[in-house]
Amino acid sequence: MEKGLSSLPFILKRRALPALVTFAAVIGGAIAYLIITPRLYEISTRLILDQKRVSVSELGRDLTQLSPGTSGNSNPLADQAELIKSQRVLQKALAKVAAESGFSSLENQLTVGQLSRNLKVKIVPATNILEVSYLNKDPTLATKVVNAISQAMVEDNTQVIRQEAANVRKFLEKKVPDARKRVEEAEQKENKYRQSSGIVSFDEQTKSLVNSLATVEEQENTLVAQLQELRSKEGSLRQVTDAKALNQAYAAVRGGQDEELKALRTKLAEIETKLVQARLSLTDSHPIVMNLLGQRNGLRALYFQGLARVSPRSKSISSSSVAGDKISQDLTSELIVNDVERLAIEKKFRSVQANRNNLQARLAQLPIKQQQLTPLTRKREEAVESLKLLQSKLEEARIAEAQLVGNIQIIEAAQPPKEPSLPNKKAVLAIAIVFGTALATGIILLLELMDHTLKDASEAEDLLKLPLLAVLPSLPDHAIALEPSGRFLDHVGLVEPYRTLLKNLEFRSPEPLRSIVVSSTITGEGKSVVASHLAVISAMLSRRTLLIDADLRRPVLHTLFNLAPQPGITDVIDSQRSLEETVQRTHIANLFVLTCGDLYGRPSHLLESEAMRSVIIEATRLYDFVIIDTPPLSACADGQTLGRQSGGILLVTRPNFTIKEVLQKAVSELTHNQIPIIGVVVNGITQQTERYYRYPVNGYTPSRHLSEGSSA
Repeated sequence: MEKGLSSLPFILKRRALPALVTFAAVIGGAIAYLIITPRLYEISTRLILDQKRVSVSELGRDLTQLSPGTSGNSNPLADQAELIKSQRVLQKALAKVAAESGFSSLENQLTVGQLSRNLKVKIVPATNILEVSYLNKDPTLATKVVNAISQAMVEDNTQVIRQEAANVRKFLEKKVPDARKRVEEAEQKENKYRQSSGIVSFDEQTKSLVNSLATVEEQENTLVAQLQELRSKEGSLRQVTDAKALNQAYAAVRGGQDEELKALRTKLAEIETKLVQARLSLTDSHPIVMNLLGQRNGLRALYFQGLARVSPRSKSISSSSVAGDKISQDLTSELIVNDVERLAIEKKFRSVQANRNNLQARLAQLPIKQQQLTPLTRKREEAVESLKLLQSKLEEARIAEAQLVGNIQIIEAAQPPKEPSLPNKKAVLAIAIVFGTALATGIILLLELMDHTLKDASEAEDLLKLPLLAVLPSLPDHAIALEPSGRFLDHVGLVEPYRTLLKNLEFRSPEPLRSIVVSSTITGEGKSVVASHLAVISAMLSRRTLLIDADLRRPVLHTLFNLAPQPGITDVIDSQRSLEETVQRTHIANLFVLTCGDLYGRPSHLLESEAMRSVIIEATRLYDFVIIDTPPLSACADGQTLGRQSGGILLVTRPNFTIKEVLQKAVSELTHNQIPIIGVVVNGITQQTERYYRYPVNGYTPSRHLSEGSSA
């Protein structure tokens, strides 16, 4: 992951040009779109479906009330939004705009269909607000149209509600007389039954009967208590007075209180006293006794006559029953009074019982009578309520019809905009930037996926699993040719990487390295430049260095040192000249170059010969370090042949040029053929090197050996 992120700047750098071109093309297209697209002005207004009750009548409030949308029912806001785009409202709006602007032909120029297509109605979320917007090239006309639509919608809504109120009024005017007639019939039936049943008010009558019954029961309980008290007192008095009946008691009291009887009782008492005294001393036949007995009997007869006189119904009572003393008279009188009170209370108790039974009977009959009265009362009340409701609704309908009441209000009128809404420059440019960035990124990714070349040194090392000996810089034009050599040797930044390469070659070899083959996979990776400059560094370090140009197909080393191509290695192989005679000395101390020589059509035959092997052996004997420049490995097998005869092959790669599959295949073949690979060099050479090779060097033109895509 870290490696991928770290390589991102290099990827962007490599693909900067196509990415920038793509991004610029998208931005340019967006700008062209903004230039050629006509300017459209979007005008908007806002309407609110007001749920506040603004009507003075209940019916008006009901008609203007926004019914809440429920599951399975339509949304009233959505209904109003569609109504705004209806032909009825739009035609009214167009007529209004034409009348205000004085354009009689506006309806022909701007049709309902065109108006509907450019008209948008949006419900503001979580509100009862509708936003009406319209697009047109003319902002003034668009403003008039939007305002006319909102006004037409308000008028239409008011007219609809008013029409509904008128319909309700007409309906109620027919229903009110019928309701009044039903009330009269129900009242007549109820009154007739009340007269026949005697029920005025069930609740009041029930309450009155219950209260009366409670009072009677209370009286009954009081009388029962009084009777118990009187009866108890009566029993006690009868025991004391020994009165058997009320008449006897009355007669006893009268007899005791009568003055005549009192005198007779006194005389009788005196006669009795005298008679007793006479009998004590005299016999019953004695005249005195007989006289006394005669007086006594006469008095008794008078006394009994008097008792009969004071007794009820003239019935005489015994003399023993007469209350002659004061106490007996008082007790007997009290008994009489008690009996009289008892009789009166008993009579009153019977009357109270009868009254209670009557009340209970009436109370029991009252629900039965009321049960028949209830439906009559209910019908009458229902008829009255219905009549009241219809009358109130009729009045409300009349008021609502007379009012200009609606549930839609304009809360924000349309105003002419100063800037066009479409095309939206910021949005278009923002989208273009996003799309351009995405497309440029896609181009970069596509190019990366299609690009099979080596990207950098770390990728070469990871891909080949070979030691990375050096990363060489991209040489400027003046430092590629080594005549004069000071342009290269005087630049420390260019010399040190090659010096590092030479030291790495020495350190990685267990024995002194005498010869190497410098090659690459394909033409153009800079192997000849690497070989020549490495030879210069070796010679600079006081080593006798021989640089052999074994690339008999496209030789270029003689151009880098401004040397003649003949005589060269082909002359030595043909035994026409010796190695020492053929080698050319350069202006750099300790550096010798064996050029290509005269070329002909069988270079592989020469390099595969025993003579070539002898040349390499002799060169390693005469010189400290031998560097052999060979053709690319993918072009022919010359590099493999010479690599086996030397200390190994130094592979030169070039970022963004070397094909990874070809490089892997070349390394695999070398490894399979047991040809030693010393290591890999990443060369930063640019295409400027190839352009340099196309020009003559000191009068020598290598056009016969170089072409587009030089193997340097």
